[in-house]
Amino acid sequence: MCGICGFIERNRNNIASAKAPLSREHILEMMMAALIHRGPDQGKSWMSETAALGFRRLSIIDLEGSVQPMANESGDLVLVFNGEIYNYQELRRELIAVGHHFSTQGDSEVLLHGYEEWGDTLPEHLRGMFAFAIWDEKNGRLYAARDPFGIKPFYYALTDSSLVFASEIKGILPHPSYKKKLNQEALAQYLSFQYSALEKTFFQDIWQLKPGHFLKYDRKTSCLELTEYFVPELYPGCSEKPEEKNGKRFSSKPRKRTGKKNAYTDMENWISRLDQAISDSVKTHMAADVEVGSFLSGGVDSSLIAAEFTGNKTFTVGFGKGQSRYNEMPFARELAEELHLSHSGKQISEKEFWDAVPEVLYHMDEPSGDPSAVALYFLSREAARQVKVVVSGEGADELFGGYCIYCEPNALHLYQKLPSLLRKGIAGLAKRLPDMRGRSFLIRGSMSVEERFIGNANLFTAEERNRLLKTKTQALSPQAFLAKDYADAGQLDDASRMQYIDLLHWLPGDILQKADRMSMAHSLELRVPYLDKEVFEAARYLPPQFKQKKQVSKYLFRQVAARHLPAASSNRRKLGFPVPLGHFLSSETGSEHIIRTFHSPAAEKFFHREALDELMTGRGCGRGNTNRKLWAVYAFLVWYEIYFPEEAEAQNTAAAV
Repeated sequence: MCGICGFIERNRNNIASAKAPLSREHILEMMMAALIHRGPDQGKSWMSETAALGFRRLSIIDLEGSVQPMANESGDLVLVFNGEIYNYQELRRELIAVGHHFSTQGDSEVLLHGYEEWGDTLPEHLRGMFAFAIWDEKNGRLYAARDPFGIKPFYYALTDSSLVFASEIKGILPHPSYKKKLNQEALAQYLSFQYSALEKTFFQDIWQLKPGHFLKYDRKTSCLELTEYFVPELYPGCSEKPEEKNGKRFSSKPRKRTGKKNAYTDMENWISRLDQAISDSVKTHMAADVEVGSFLSGGVDSSLIAAEFTGNKTFTVGFGKGQSRYNEMPFARELAEELHLSHSGKQISEKEFWDAVPEVLYHMDEPSGDPSAVALYFLSREAARQVKVVVSGEGADELFGGYCIYCEPNALHLYQKLPSLLRKGIAGLAKRLPDMRGRSFLIRGSMSVEERFIGNANLFTAEERNRLLKTKTQALSPQAFLAKDYADAGQLDDASRMQYIDLLHWLPGDILQKADRMSMAHSLELRVPYLDKEVFEAARYLPPQFKQKKQVSKYLFRQVAARHLPAASSNRRKLGFPVPLGHFLSSETGSEHIIRTFHSPAAEKFFHREALDELMTGRGCGRGNTNRKLWAVYAFLVWYEIYFPEEAEAQNTAAAV
């Protein structure tokens, strides 16, 4: 795991700015310094007359070799690479067989020779997590790619003088040709989704390379081209990938088989198939020349990985004392003992939680309304004290249908047989009722899945955020933002459509974003065996009835886990990464943080006072998702003061005057 950065100069005469003229070497050094937490072991750079590449290394494989930036034999292709390629030995043998010569033992060189051999189709050959850039010095072209699910990040900006890129946004900010400015459209969508949902980031003119995409940039023409090479399409119940018709994807029914059992709907067949795929992936993800540990929450996802991995050390954090929904350490410790693994735990105090928030938001690069990022920060810190690599359970819910909300279509099935107009009339009456059991069911049951589900976090509606924000933007409603993706999955059942939306947005935007940033904050490599191309290839065909059974989520996956875990673990209810947010927001310490931040000049700049006061009135009471809404606003304001201190200071000065 590493940090990469660089810039390709379009016009060297414009590279200096009001910040002060700087040498190209010093600019690259500043960019690399901003990423040192991603690679504390080594820092190297490469420069030509028009290109500069920087690399910070965290040594995991081929510790003495594989130094980057890495050039091919002729020196006209130069690579910087962040991630791990798990099938690199297989690809290495394949490339040697057709005449390529290797000088290192690691996975990096496979990318250089793979690009020489396969060109733009290189990512399709790779099994792993990656974000890399290859500079073609001879032809003046940059090629960059990001892995299919977005495990590893890649950001870029096209300025007046340069194309600038880095593993994190903070690696781009030191470049003098970039002029920092807030993108308020990103703020509007963030308030609904809980994370930065746009391809455009919170920083105007800085973009993320989307998962499953590659980028090509031609310096001579200044042409930048983006291409999608992977889409996480689902084919639930199909025997094979459906054909495309008139350029459109469509769903097909399971192929009929002779005999008493259909191989694609037989549970035992599926359990064995997934069990093998997951076991192989965990084994593959253990490749390292350093010790590998495992996160262990006590939930079924991380528990199965801990049972399968070949390491010995496991790590857990929690809030409060004793076993509770906010403290899984006793349960995790008990499971670790049963699996004959060592276990280390950390109890996070309320003071530690609040003190860590600014550090967490600095490392996140963009605001995050997910308080579990703080818990993951402490978990990564505990693990990094003993190991350099961990395996973790991210992605299982998105692949196997694990979120409880995916069971909602089953609950609404009979009710939605009523005519739509009748259900909408009932919903209108229900909205006038006080918050009581069954009210949400009647309201949500009147909506289509496109209307009610935008992802696992659904905070402010378009109307609510318009009431909150002082500056109006051209931001689409969440439903309009997702309309094309829902249309692409139009032939799927409702739960699979929800799953598809989360694979495209929630997984890379929230889950993998915080996993990468919080682990890298402590120079810890985090690997996610469920998000493996072979595991996904099996999971994408899972029949709907094997993902949710009545109100049981991730049904078949739990049967796989039961082969390796005690029943208490395989049947454990989905909890996520729970944080006692209501208590923290309403405590004396929390109240001080919220009141001070919500009355800051920044709060007055972005938000209407009456809407903020309404949020503060509801904190801690557990009414709907008020606490999560309040936290999202608080996190943005803290983040803003970190990344735009000059604006925040100017507002403080103006307020004092």
